[in-house]
Formats: sequence, structure tokens, C-alpha cells
Amino acid sequence: MTIDDLLKDKAIKPKEKTEIISNWILEKSLSIDELIAYAENQKDPVKATCIEAIEYATKQNSNIADETALTFVTITLTAKAPRIKWESAKVIGNIAHLFPTKLKKSIDNLLINARHEGTVVRWSSAFALGEILKLKTKHNKDLLPSIETICEKEEKNSIKKIYLDAIKKTMKQG
Repeated sequence: MTIDDLLKDKAIKPKEKTEIISNWILEKSLSIDELIAYAENQKDPVKATCIEAIEYATKQNSNIADETALTFVTITLTAKAPRIKWESAKVIGNIAHLFPTKLKKSIDNLLINARHEGTVVRWSSAFALGEILKLKTKHNKDLLPSIETICEKEEKNSIKKIYLDAIKKTMKQG
């Protein structure tokens, strides 16, 4: 079965489709690069499902991601569709530790999304930014004050908590 066949199959539930694609990636019967090449030319709902499959897979094994995946999800953070934004942010949160010196553009796009009106977009951005902050890279010099400012303005306690936990871990570890 191809990705196209799977995604067009009305008998398979959306969550199941995501899990199947994710398993293909983990089993290496489908590379992330192939999935990205497919997703790039799809409409937003299909693209979001592909990114969600990458998120599922990288949550289980972040090492399957390469720089192409990071570049792709960094770009898709700027998409119009909120689901694409939040799935992309979660992937970055899962894989940031693999690319500590290549996160500048991701951080810039995540900081923009951290002020998005959608709660899930802000939550996912907070998750990714928190994971990046915990890496203690040179980016923290600018990132920490930015996160503190965002945190002060954030109204949702669930999102604030993600930032505060990351700040606390960063301070505690040195």
C-alpha cells in the first residue's frame, strides 16, 4: 500500500492512518525523506497528517530524524494551518537535541508561534522552546529573556507551566 492509497482509504480512521505511517517510518519501510517529499505537495490536512506521523515516530525514536526533517518542520512552522504549526513544533521538541547548533531559524519561528491565538499552537511552541532551552546552547542568551517575556504574558497556566519547568531545569542544572 502506498501513502496515497492509505490516506485516500475512507475505511481507515485518521488516527490509524497516522499510526500506520509512523510505523512504516520506524520499521524503515518508508524514510522520513520520502514522506517529506510526498507531504510537500499535499493540501494542509494531508500534510498535517504526515507531520503528525513524523511526530509519533520521533517521539519513539528521535534518531530517525535528519537535518532534512528539521529543515522541513522549521519551514512548516510558518504554515497558515494551526495543525501544521503545532505538529511541526512537537517534532522540533522531539529532535532539537540532535541539532543543537542548527536551531536558530526554528527558534525564530517558534517564538512567533508562541504568540499565536490558538492554545494548541502556543502549547506546542512552549514544549519545543522548553526542550531547546534545556539544551543550554548559546541560544539561551537570547532565548531565556524571550521565554520569560512570553511567560509573563501567557494567560493559560498549562502553557506557563511548560515554560517555568524548562526555566527551572535550566537554572538548576547550572
